[in-house]
Amino acid sequence: MSGSSIYLMIIGISLVSILPRILPIALFSRFEFPDILERWLSFVAPSVLGALMAVSVLAPEGKIFISFNNLYIWAFIPTLLVAVRTRSLFYTLLTGIIFMAILHNFIMM
Repeated sequence: MSGSSIYLMIIGISLVSILPRILPIALFSRFEFPDILERWLSFVAPSVLGALMAVSVLAPEGKIFISFNNLYIWAFIPTLLVAVRTRSLFYTLLTGIIFMAILHNFIMM
């Protein structure tokens, strides 16, 4: 592969990645949506995040693994409690990282 084709590939991939993110904002930022649609759209991001998180915790290797040996579930419990109590992304991430490190390095099941 030549150097110019690599640059063209990088530019193409960048455009394909960034256009779906920028175009909706550029096109719809001028419009005012009805309140019910804005309320409905406010639930999309938490729903997607919850679905991604559930898959990561309950099926870490591609298959559902609900067991006492699933370290991700054990790390999730205190992380969720800290997230609900503090509503701080920093403390939530810190708790998850610390508990996962402890479980993975010291209590490897």
